[in-house]
Amino acid sequence: MTIPVEHANNVGGSDLRNWLLAPDPQGWFQSSMQQFYQGWLQFRLHPLGLIGLMIIIFLILVAVAAPLLTSFDPIVQDMTGRLAPPSAEHWLGTDNFGRDVFSRVIYGARTTLYIIILVTVIVAPIGLLIGTCSGYFGGIVDEILMRVTDIFLSFPGLVLALGFAAALGPGITNAIIAISLTAWPPIARLARAETLSLRKADFIAAVRLQGASATTIITRHILPMCVPSVIVRVTLNMAGIIITAAGLGFLGLGAQPPWPEWGAMAATGREFMLDSPWVIAAPGIAIALVSLAFNLVGDALRDVLDPRSLQ
Repeated sequence: MTIPVEHANNVGGSDLRNWLLAPDPQGWFQSSMQQFYQGWLQFRLHPLGLIGLMIIIFLILVAVAAPLLTSFDPIVQDMTGRLAPPSAEHWLGTDNFGRDVFSRVIYGARTTLYIIILVTVIVAPIGLLIGTCSGYFGGIVDEILMRVTDIFLSFPGLVLALGFAAALGPGITNAIIAISLTAWPPIARLARAETLSLRKADFIAAVRLQGASATTIITRHILPMCVPSVIVRVTLNMAGIIITAAGLGFLGLGAQPPWPEWGAMAATGREFMLDSPWVIAAPGIAIALVSLAFNLVGDALRDVLDPRSLQ
């Protein structure tokens, strides 16, 4: 479903807004766009959420445009200029190998986004599937899946990630696997709670009476209802994912040298933090700022997507 051609040709700011606020949407596309627009209007009421969103968008733009923002290679060493303080040439100084800290920070944003995207792609479907199956089927299925989930939840996430990363070996791929193995249980618990409140609803009973299979009910009726809560949870988990990834990098279990990664940069910079504080300050501030941004966006999304918060 698209905007009619004769209407699209005259779409201005007011026409588009009227289309988004039409009381009788024509098709699923217009209805979806109206829901998105209403959500955006509510999201705009959260100034801190907007600040967090701008920081995340800035992070993405920096990661994409990294080669255009600096002329320095983040890997090439220059021992003649090691530990140089911030200057017009090196905005954030250089590290102990003479590499430009600014270029390493912005290229490290690529590593952070890479980890965030892959962990989210892995964790969200696994947590949703386990949680909805556990909540819908109940009985022995629920007992088995939730006891496995409880085992993972019984350990602190960072400690468990360290254990998996140590067993799998150093490397960014193994770090992503380790983080994913520790990040799905909270999502599964949330999806299970949502499913328990939905499985006895009247519309689920009606669909079941029409002969729909359990797979159809879960995938077409329950999963979509759980997605908003999961989006909020995943967004709030981003800060933990970033800090865990940085912790693994700090301990040498994440991205391997010489590739720039904020945690590994902080680990290197701690040796020079008294005489050359810029080496550790730059990646540390980046980790804190991006983690805070995801928390701010997650808090705003929770208010937008939670029906109980609507007045």
